[in-house]
Order: sequence, then C-alpha cells, then structure tokens
Amino acid sequence: MKKKILIVDDQPGICMLLTDILTNEGYHVETAKTGKEGLDKVTSSSFQLLMIDYKLPIYNAFEVIRLMNQTGVSTRTIVMSGITEEVIRENEDCSNVESVLTKPFNIQEVCDLVKSIIG
Repeated sequence: MKKKILIVDDQPGICMLLTDILTNEGYHVETAKTGKEGLDKVTSSSFQLLMIDYKLPIYNAFEVIRLMNQTGVSTRTIVMSGITEEVIRENEDCSNVESVLTKPFNIQEVCDLVKSIIG
C-alpha cells in the first residue's frame, strides 16, 4: 500500500511539482490550497506525512498543526517556507515538525527528506 502525503500550498505550481516528484517516487499525494482545507483533510483521513507551506490563507502552518494536535492527530510534518528564521522560532512548540524546508528547494533534497521521514 502506498504511503499518503498531503501537500498544502496556495501556489499551484508548487503543488503540481511536489505531486509529480512524489508520485514518481511511489507515494499517493493529495493537495489542499488553504490551511483550513488542509486541516479538514488531515483530520478526516490518515496521512503518513504533511508538507505544509508556512504562509497560507485562513490558517498558517502552525495554526494548522496546533489545531491538529488538539484533535489528537499527530501526523509527521515538514513546514516549507522562504522565511526560515521566523519558522524555526515558531517551530519550537511543535514536536511533530520533522523539518523546515527552505524554498526554493532542491528536488533531490525533497526526495531524500521524505524518504528519511516516512521511508
């Protein structure tokens, strides 16, 4: 059975790129455009990994993670951002954040990181 990854990003190009890369690596990928949509999907279905952009409409990444944790969902998470310093500061409270991925990212780095987290 394929491992499921949820990608939450309001930039369609990022979602398409990551979907193509990770589908080719053998994962089942779903996407969401807003923090709210991502939260709804991650709390209603089982994912092995959440890849979420820091700045999103409605809820940012850490609001989604806090709300996930309140509902008992502890999906392993990669936060993606072009402003990593701010993200790393806010990340200190979130134990299920495995990594902060700096945009723009290297495709091989993404593949290696996902494999290291969920196999």
